[in-house]
Amino acid sequence: MPDAVAALPLRLTCLSRTAGLVHLHASARDHTAEQSGFVRAARRIIRLVLEEALAVRRHEPHLVRTPLGATFAGATPRAPQLTAVSVPRAGDAMEHELREIVPDTRFGKILIQRDPVTTQPQLFYAKLPRLTRGHDVILLDPMMATSGTVQLALSTLLDAGVLLEDVILANVLTCPSALERLAQAAPGLRVVTSFVDERLTDQAFMHPGIGDFGDRFYGTTA
Repeated sequence: MPDAVAALPLRLTCLSRTAGLVHLHASARDHTAEQSGFVRAARRIIRLVLEEALAVRRHEPHLVRTPLGATFAGATPRAPQLTAVSVPRAGDAMEHELREIVPDTRFGKILIQRDPVTTQPQLFYAKLPRLTRGHDVILLDPMMATSGTVQLALSTLLDAGVLLEDVILANVLTCPSALERLAQAAPGLRVVTSFVDERLTDQAFMHPGIGDFGDRFYGTTA
């Protein structure tokens, strides 16, 4: 992770760049990858991101007794109920893995699309479950190139009564400029990402990039 990114006022967790993670990214980023191969690699990356996002939830000590009669000093989420909010369409791709890990997660959606003229993100609708302050909310958005969509989604959650300290952004790919903008708009936000790309191009694509995540995941053409 670049030093400038690490110094940002975000509670940022970037997955360790192991050979295994780099292999998964290479598999997903390869322009020759078929949809099935892309989905397999993407789901494995998403699973790693979500496990880390769950790890940064607020926990408290929890003692359990093992089958040997010993005591194990464990931990449990401070607020057991988990809510996840996806930003369609790409964010929907993260729901399956989270349901596998935490089956009783409550899900909501915030639909945001870019205005074709101004290119600014616009809120189309928000369908959210009952939200309780102090309960963790995981925001699912795998691609963050400019942070505009994430900022609007955060604003929608805050308007619904969620505290910024309750939110965890689960993200697959971002870039330094997006993190810088997000840090200015939402300092202290918990962010978990699998990879910080080099930069944003003049056309607002992350470089080296991964392509259109939604199109590649669902096998559609933009």
